[in-house]
Amino acid sequence: QVQLVESGGGLVQAGGSLRLSCVASGRTFSSSGMGWFRQAPGKQRELVARISSGGATNYVDSVKGRFVISRDNAKNTVYLQMNSLKPEDTAVYYCNRDMPFWTWGQGTQVTVSS
Repeated sequence: QVQLVESGGGLVQAGGSLRLSCVASGRTFSSSGMGWFRQAPGKQRELVARISSGGATNYVDSVKGRFVISRDNAKNTVYLQMNSLKPEDTAVYYCNRDMPFWTWGQGTQVTVSS
């Protein structure tokens, strides 16, 4: 059973930056497409960035040009560099693979103050 552990969240002012990390246990990480998701209060969880096993990336329009997803297969880790943060980026951020999902981790809270 793969376990996901997200970290790196915090409180930041608008315009600031954060770098999130997600470590996955298990041997299937390198062959899996990975994504960063977020869930704001009262809203559904949404995929904001994805990286394929080969390194191709995709982003939701609202974060294009501000967020960068990357991965280090040797460390079983996926990263999300978040720049020019906005209050609307406030959410709990999670990582997971392409469907079928692994069990969700606890997520990491990102709060952006105006």
